[in-house]
Amino acid sequence: MRGMVATLVQLVHARVELFTTELEEEMHRVAMLLLWAVIAVFFGGLFVLMLSMTIIIAVWDDHRLLAAIIMTGVFLAIVVVAAALLASNLRARTRLLATSLSELRRDGQVLARKDPGSEA
Repeated sequence: MRGMVATLVQLVHARVELFTTELEEEMHRVAMLLLWAVIAVFFGGLFVLMLSMTIIIAVWDDHRLLAAIIMTGVFLAIVVVAAALLASNLRARTRLLATSLSELRRDGQVLARKDPGSEA
């Protein structure tokens, strides 16, 4: 009986370690994604602003309204594509703690298959 309890404690300990490792990895991944997203949005916004101003200034005398309308349309197209890609990535995300859950499911199946009368 003591050996069975020790094995159960070791099993739970291993699963908790796996759980915490997966949680730490997921937190690190999310933090890095957020950091790079903020950097991309900030510098992308600066780029778009400068590009717009450059194009409008370049055609100021002849077609400034047309240039402003075209730039607005281009930015709208970029927003639509970015939103579609974001939605696609959100649908394709991995399941949080999938490895821990599958290991626990496997442990449960192994324990359910054990013959209670085989050990003394």
